[in-house]
Amino acid sequence: MKCFVVPIAVIALIAPLPASFAQEASGWVTTDSLIATSKYANHFSHYDHANPDAPKGGTVNLPALGTYDSFNPYILKGNPAAGFASGGFGGGLLYDTLRAQSIDEPSTSHPLISESFTYPEDDSFAIYRLNKAAKWHDGEPITPQDIVWTFDVLKKYNQLYREYYKNVVSAEAINETDIKFSFDEKNNRELPNILGDMPVLPKHWWEGTDANGNKRDISKSTLEPPLGSGPYKIASFDPGVSIRWERVKDYWAADLPVNKGRKNFDSYNYTYFLDSTPIWEAFKKGGIQDIHTETSSQRWASEYTFPAFKEGKVKKRTFPTTSPQPMQGFAMNMRRDKFKDVRVRKALSYLFDFESINRLQLSGLRTRTDSYFEGGELQSSGIPEGRELSILQEFSDQLPEALFTTPFENPVGGDRAKNRDNQRLAAQLMREAGWEPRNGTWTNIETGEPFSIEILGGSPVTNIIAGQFTQDMRKFGIDASIRIVDASQYVSRLEDFNFDMTTVQLAQSLSPGNEQRDFWSSTAADKPDSRNMSGIKNPVVDALVDKIIFAENREELIALTHALDRVLLWNYYYIPQWHSPEEWVAWWDKFAFVDNQPTYSGVDISSWWIKPESSK
Repeated sequence: MKCFVVPIAVIALIAPLPASFAQEASGWVTTDSLIATSKYANHFSHYDHANPDAPKGGTVNLPALGTYDSFNPYILKGNPAAGFASGGFGGGLLYDTLRAQSIDEPSTSHPLISESFTYPEDDSFAIYRLNKAAKWHDGEPITPQDIVWTFDVLKKYNQLYREYYKNVVSAEAINETDIKFSFDEKNNRELPNILGDMPVLPKHWWEGTDANGNKRDISKSTLEPPLGSGPYKIASFDPGVSIRWERVKDYWAADLPVNKGRKNFDSYNYTYFLDSTPIWEAFKKGGIQDIHTETSSQRWASEYTFPAFKEGKVKKRTFPTTSPQPMQGFAMNMRRDKFKDVRVRKALSYLFDFESINRLQLSGLRTRTDSYFEGGELQSSGIPEGRELSILQEFSDQLPEALFTTPFENPVGGDRAKNRDNQRLAAQLMREAGWEPRNGTWTNIETGEPFSIEILGGSPVTNIIAGQFTQDMRKFGIDASIRIVDASQYVSRLEDFNFDMTTVQLAQSLSPGNEQRDFWSSTAADKPDSRNMSGIKNPVVDALVDKIIFAENREELIALTHALDRVLLWNYYYIPQWHSPEEWVAWWDKFAFVDNQPTYSGVDISSWWIKPESSK
């Protein structure tokens, strides 16, 4: 549900819209939530976890994996440098977005480049109003033309935004401060809000020329430091080796509530490593890495014994989080014929012994993931009932009967007896799908092709995640192997869907909507760089995704998400791995922060600051 927290009268001094638009719109919105009224609705001066008096200064040193060759994260070509938008989504350190997604509340946004927006009851369009103080680092104002140009560029060159804003057909400047986004369908209730996630790029810079007089091209990668509007800009770089960002001293949005007491470091230094092992060694020594987000259960449990930690120079802490847990699992690429049969995918799930892996390699610290919307009210459970049941009954002839009568459960291993039973069930499924054992190897009855699987990874961590699984598949009669490639090749192969199986992590919000197209839709399955890693082409999934996007209210959205979750689980597109409902963070004792970090995101490093004595 949307939350109108600022009535139109409060902004009466702002220049009015043209009469035709004003009559159709339902009121101006500043802070907005898709779920409930924001706690910051009335008097928002700064986030609760931010210290508005935090000192500015100092440097934070961080690692990056692989290499980079581009400062343009919004196209398919090139590997963007650290500090740019992660995955091409958002603004990163360089660019501001139209609005700022809240750090400590789900599906809530606050003013940034756009100070307010409005839309009609039928959600057929949205109008965003610029903050007149918004400017680029060269002092030029951010204009409606920048926003229109950016929208057109992102829709043309970026797969994620193309799906995210699929129902936005145009953007037009209607006066000096207002931009109208028109939609091709009504009642896409989150669409007016999520337009605020769009970064804004400088049209005049990208359409200009570089120092050599060459015309710039937004469709190509570049190592010319771009003009930005955000809190940092590139200070220096060594291509593929390092990049240093420096804080913009006259950053136009420094005193906005979303930034007050945040963006405190004078500089970010990123140093690149070829794999994760030397990153850990660098952290233990200090100087190259100051903050370490731990992903290894074994290391968190037993390897913080190095001198700096014993001496108190390095601290570590668990930060609980209430946000949904991502679906981390083995994605099976159904663009390969051997994975197209659901019985094969289900058989492989019986060979994954999470319980043994958790006990032997993960120090018992992980929890098995059993939902694509893990944690909270969006996760399906039991058997379908009520509104969810009626939704699924529309597609009953296209769904397995067990979906309606049996709760979904991951296979359980952990001892020899259970694993033997799981292998027996896997063998039965493989035979039903047209495979038989020949000379100890599962072989396709029709083609004579032996069943083989290559698990693709981008770092040695893959050996921990997939090592035992690979061994168990070999014992079962599948020619399974792990292939580790360098980070740039790994990203390239994922973008082209050039893999049999790989570990994928898909993060969800508490308000699923338009982004679900990029996760699951048939259209996204054939689009390079989409997040439909398994190549799902399922008309039921497509229909449920569309229903989610146009859900009339929160209750309907929850029921539809339960239905989608259940359909995805029963089709065994992923073999779920594990999660932990907390963030593990270690740092050199040069930082200070408000103890009450945001539980929704776990931790907000941007709200930390460097102790004055450490700066000296």
